[in-house]
Amino acid sequence: MTSEELKLRFRKFSGRIIKMVDNLPNTISGKAIGAQVVRSGTSPGANYRAACRAKSDKDFVNKLKIVEEELDETEYWIDIISDVELIKPELLLELKKETKELLAIITQSLITKKNKMNN
Repeated sequence: MTSEELKLRFRKFSGRIIKMVDNLPNTISGKAIGAQVVRSGTSPGANYRAACRAKSDKDFVNKLKIVEEELDETEYWIDIISDVELIKPELLLELKKETKELLAIITQSLITKKNKMNN
């Protein structure tokens, strides 16, 4: 997958996160969790774009670590939304899958880049 393809995938992911948040109930918990997940779920795309413009390998790794952390946090919030059924769990399956796939891609990219830096 090229960096441009991954950027597009992150944009689509951000859109799906926004749509999910818009479907959360208008409750204290829905608003609070929605605010958290819209930040953590849209951040990876922006931070991946920043990583692509990194000035050094070290800068790239640091920015990619932020992407990894934000995806992990997003996965947590989606799990909470599912666990307490703010949205029916079956409606979140594809979004959960995409979160895990993006996280796996970024984690592998970090491992690959660190290995190249150490050789």
